[in-house]
Amino acid sequence: MNGVKSLSEIKSLRKKFKEQNKKVVFTNGVFDLIHAGHVDYLIKSKALGDILIVGMNTDVSVKRIKGDKRPILSQDERAFIISSLKPVDYVTFFDEDTPQEIINEIIPDILVKGADWSIDKIVGRETIGKHGGEVKTIEFVNNQSTSKIIESIKNKFCS
Repeated sequence: MNGVKSLSEIKSLRKKFKEQNKKVVFTNGVFDLIHAGHVDYLIKSKALGDILIVGMNTDVSVKRIKGDKRPILSQDERAFIISSLKPVDYVTFFDEDTPQEIINEIIPDILVKGADWSIDKIVGRETIGKHGGEVKTIEFVNNQSTSKIIESIKNKFCS
């Protein structure tokens, strides 16, 4: 998993990218059961800058947020898949419920979330604003979600 890095490695890379005047984009999520919506979102995120860093919830964090039955795929599997996608440069994990600490540490130039989040609710927006960065949202195109996939599987195979 070459693109999967610790936070300290990401911080070191971030410093290098800043010296090279590369625009760093950051987004985050669980990315359980990867689907076309995830890929579209990551392509659009990468288009906003030079380097795309994805903060990924650890398994422990996902269980707290989504419940005991999630994640479906382990953090290592999810990170392998996401880091293997063309638009993604790096993946790093966070144990907290939100990526606030990572955002504070790396201070990306652009923070991205899905348009289902209003800007005023996006974690890290204050940090980005204080440092002259931008917070952007991306519209979802196919109304897909891991929860919908799980429901579809349950309906097709468990009834």
